[in-house]
Amino acid sequence: MLFPYIYVPHKMEKMQSFVDFIFYAVWCQAPSKGAYCLELFASNPDLFEVMLAFHYDDSKGAQFFAGHVERIYGLFAQLNPCQIEQLRLWYRANNDIERVCANDATVPTKRYVDFPAEFKELCDQLASFFKGLYSQVGVAVLKKFIGDVDDHYKTFTSINKSGKCPFCGVNDLLGEYNSKREAYDHYLPKALYPFNSINFKNLAPACHHCNSSYKTSKDIAHPVKDPAGTQVRRRAFYPYSNVPYQIKISFNLDASNLASLEPKHVSLQFGPAVLQEQIDTWRDVYGIDERYKAKVCGENDGKYWLEQVLGEWREMSRDPQELLSEIRRSASRRPYGECNFLKAPFLSACDASGAFS
Repeated sequence: MLFPYIYVPHKMEKMQSFVDFIFYAVWCQAPSKGAYCLELFASNPDLFEVMLAFHYDDSKGAQFFAGHVERIYGLFAQLNPCQIEQLRLWYRANNDIERVCANDATVPTKRYVDFPAEFKELCDQLASFFKGLYSQVGVAVLKKFIGDVDDHYKTFTSINKSGKCPFCGVNDLLGEYNSKREAYDHYLPKALYPFNSINFKNLAPACHHCNSSYKTSKDIAHPVKDPAGTQVRRRAFYPYSNVPYQIKISFNLDASNLASLEPKHVSLQFGPAVLQEQIDTWRDVYGIDERYKAKVCGENDGKYWLEQVLGEWREMSRDPQELLSEIRRSASRRPYGECNFLKAPFLSACDASGAFS
């Protein structure tokens, strides 16, 4: 990830607070609360109003939400205190996105595939609920309290103004002057992880290619296998880090093929070393090497950048080193304007390969 987003508070966060209440104050209390009833929500007036409205609503959205809450309550009622505490730990862990990204050993993340056999029926119901929950936020009775995603996106882009996807730096993001919006990526995929599908610290706008072509449902935290074939956790960039990322990119080129450059003639290096594990995760999940190589080999990108320098050098008698200095200054000021963060290191590699000698 080239740069983090600024997290923007919004009333849609109330949806997660509803789920928190349902989990801790309703489901986890099921063994001692008796039969399921609406009074279980009475201490949370807004959620009580939602559940009351759903009780008398036969729409699919109401049935989905209220039906799952009741069925899962019944399954929690059968659990013993140790099992309840284990679920509490998993819930807290899966919603601590920053520490999951840091691969904090004290955060016991849990995927559906990791649930023990004793929780199979409960796991199935949790999966059905949390995988479908994000699509229910537009239900009218919920919108009264949480607003809608379009408004969240408008607020989000009024603060995050870069206009570029931070996961690739190449593609534009629809912003404050567009009537449409980008999709929100579930950073920890909702198909794999319970409990956080409407946690906005796990939701980050991404360009179509990052979200749908490359990342899809890849697991950012668990995909690595050790020599024994066991999946082990790894670090990943946190999309809402308070600390900016300073990613350094350099190219090495096969000097004999500059005129007909192809990806096989290009190699990439990334730094700094202190972020190497996060960088490796990012490269793997978002297909960064393939995409950046394609960019610098493209007729209207890398080859055009090279032609610009060569053209000004030959036709306008401008010093290539002066041109490169200008491009580096532009990359320092506006790294994502005209793809300068790739343009500058690529042309530097061209220079090292003798293109401007």
